[in-house]
Amino acid sequence: MNTVRRGAAALAAAAAVVLGTGAAGTASAAPSPSPSTGTLPSGLYGTKDPTYDGVWRQSLAFLAQRGTGYQPADRAVDWLLGQQCADGSFASYRADVSKPCDAKTMRDTNATAVAVQALHAVRRQAAAPEAIDKAVKAGSDWLRSVQNEDGGWGYGVGGASDANSTSVVVGALAATGVRPVSFASAEGRTPYDALLAFALPCSDEDGAGAFAYQPDKTGKLLANADATAAAVLAGLGKSVVATKASPEQPPTCTDLPKPTVERAALNGASYLSKALARTGHLTLPPMPGATDTAERPDIGNTADAVVALAASGAVKEAAPALAWLEKNSAAWAKEGGPAAYAQLILAARATDTDPREFGTADLVEQLNATGPAPKTPDTSAVSTSNDESGFDIWWIIGIGTLVGVGVGFLVSGRKK
Repeated sequence: MNTVRRGAAALAAAAAVVLGTGAAGTASAAPSPSPSTGTLPSGLYGTKDPTYDGVWRQSLAFLAQRGTGYQPADRAVDWLLGQQCADGSFASYRADVSKPCDAKTMRDTNATAVAVQALHAVRRQAAAPEAIDKAVKAGSDWLRSVQNEDGGWGYGVGGASDANSTSVVVGALAATGVRPVSFASAEGRTPYDALLAFALPCSDEDGAGAFAYQPDKTGKLLANADATAAAVLAGLGKSVVATKASPEQPPTCTDLPKPTVERAALNGASYLSKALARTGHLTLPPMPGATDTAERPDIGNTADAVVALAASGAVKEAAPALAWLEKNSAAWAKEGGPAAYAQLILAARATDTDPREFGTADLVEQLNATGPAPKTPDTSAVSTSNDESGFDIWWIIGIGTLVGVGVGFLVSGRKK
């Protein structure tokens, strides 16, 4: 794994499972990281070591709960608020929040962006909406302050821009009502300028239409499915809570004389559809030095690809991969915990699939069981907009329960 949504090094637990996942998608026994911080806070979701993904998994859990009509418990919201540094940034996890952030605190653009989005989503039913407004603004201001000259972001402050981190920030901006094109660097470059620099042309023999995570040491762009799924959403101006586009359209790859980020996003969807068509899922390459050279299913990034395809209008092309996830993701989600459940809820939501009947699993119940019991679904105030309401209308319309969001994103192994 070398990217996306799970914050610093990728969900520690999810990474362990993915590396131990066989061709059938079942997890083999793997040692789970023990909490390095002693007893975990009661407001935190999940039981695994939160060092690398505490804020990430908490935020995805919030987004998924709001998407299914639940409001996170007040103590869970307070925990996330308490993780914020005075300058508005978030680290992946702060074990002792009584100590102020200092120069040694590893501030994280991915954690900051997803926390901003999650706090914005829970604001309406939060005990202290004013405090959340302040936190969201401070987080957004900090992200602007650390934007790179090329318009993008790296995982850490000052790090070279990458497609995944830039996409996570774009998603948060879009979800909080900020036009990404208005978020320009001092040099006048926007996040979309940065994303276009990672896009491969349709004429590329090995990765037509894909996005690279970053250029390699020689400056060459290499196709990366994880980065592509993230960039497709960002290029379309959408976040990890995206729903299917209408009308539906088959993905195609077309090079324009003057590239646009929207066209690049659709080209990325074309790449993903072809990658999924081979086996019904994405795969992980063999680990360096591993004796077993067989490729393994990449469950998390397959879920991300389903969301990206649905958001681009390619729901039909996403359907086989969604069906594969329903049959093969249970063990992975159980081991991965809150963020993994949220990723699957996200895939269900994007394709109008009931997350309470995801194969044989009730993803909503399983997610809620990983943390403080959320508040009862609120059906009295319904919103149709993708804003702080958390998309409650999806709980009411259609089958009465739909979906939730989260993940992932943007973490399946992001480089720190």
